[in-house]
Amino acid sequence: MTLQEEIRRRRTFAIISHPDAGKTTLTEKLLLYGGAVQLAGSVTARKNQRATTSDWMELEKKRGISISSTVLQFEYLGYRINLLDTPGHKDFSEDTYRVLTAVDSVIMVIDAGKGVESQTRKLFEVCARRGVPIFTFMNKLDRPAQDPIRLMDELEAVLGIRSCAMNWPLGSGTDFRGIYDRAEKRVHLFERVVGGMYRAPVNVTGLDDPLVRSKLDDQTYATVREQIEMVEMAGAEFDHSAVLAGKLTPVFFGSGVNNFGVQLLLDSFLNFSPSPRGRTAALAA
Repeated sequence: MTLQEEIRRRRTFAIISHPDAGKTTLTEKLLLYGGAVQLAGSVTARKNQRATTSDWMELEKKRGISISSTVLQFEYLGYRINLLDTPGHKDFSEDTYRVLTAVDSVIMVIDAGKGVESQTRKLFEVCARRGVPIFTFMNKLDRPAQDPIRLMDELEAVLGIRSCAMNWPLGSGTDFRGIYDRAEKRVHLFERVVGGMYRAPVNVTGLDDPLVRSKLDDQTYATVREQIEMVEMAGAEFDHSAVLAGKLTPVFFGSGVNNFGVQLLLDSFLNFSPSPRGRTAALAA
């Protein structure tokens, strides 16, 4: 393999979020779907549960937060992936800022019930100043969540970045049943796995399939159809060059803890995120 081929297949990125938005959970699930681990750990503080791969320090396991930076490297679909897990808590933000100078893109995790929070905004601004491509994952759709259109509007109103929905959620909370993939125009219906330790079983079908209709109540189904039509007509178009320039963020919906939408996020992210770019180094006199 030539040097240029090796560069093109590499992806070096970090995950940023406000504490408790699900950053460490998503990190673990990307490792699961990337084939780096066979059994995903739980990030809930229960004595007998397996610890997450990225939180290896004893203090991290006790407090349930990431306080150190860790590089997790694995191979997936021909890509060499370097996932930089960073501290989410503000007490360790300086370490996170340093890590963000070394990545080529980031995945920004947002709690769909709370929207954009303070630490997310600070970390976003660090990335925006460098023009780092930002991919957004609206997490925790398995819990009561804000209206997805409102969440996307908030990205532009609070962070000042345009957004493009790559997929769309079918319901939220206990009614969350799956994801509509806009590019493929297919619905991914998921089944919950106890503890989220294994990949969620998925049934891929069309939006008009009676199976989809049977999974949703009348109001939820009507709302989803209306929202999808609205996004198709009035939503921002996907522009890869704008994404690479940090001017447009592709938005994905899902639930990290239940593994809903993780595969769609990972595959699309690797397809559209940049390989390492040239950097200018300043030599000391």
